[in-house]
Amino acid sequence: MDAELAALAASGATTLVSLMVTDSWTHARALMGRFLARAGADSGAITGLDDARARLLTGTAVDEHAASGIAAEWQTRLCGLVEAGALDGEELSDLGASLRRLAAAGCLPAVHNTVSGGSQHGPIVQAGTVTGLAFPPGPSARRE
Repeated sequence: MDAELAALAASGATTLVSLMVTDSWTHARALMGRFLARAGADSGAITGLDDARARLLTGTAVDEHAASGIAAEWQTRLCGLVEAGALDGEELSDLGASLRRLAAAGCLPAVHNTVSGGSQHGPIVQAGTVTGLAFPPGPSARRE
């Protein structure tokens, strides 16, 4: 296997492991499931992902040694799929890009809005960041 493909596999595996301990894991798991199914991987591969995640989450903090070992395992699995001809460099690159997008999306700040008490007679905007937003005065403000 050439160095470029090995680097792609290593990058994808490292990103995958980093996603195992985030809120984006459900999406990453589904993405990997679809990818592995297309590549013809055995059905135990998803179980392997779940087991790896469980190992990472058993401690109070993410163990860097465990994370490195799991990344190496998944790098080996991805390289094995390339060597078996089940996937090519472009597919491996696409997987890595998709995983990196998921990881980047997980870095966005969480938004939590609560509206309670009584009736709301105006617009309610739910967003992470709002700039330059203006509403015309409501009917109660015009009745003077």
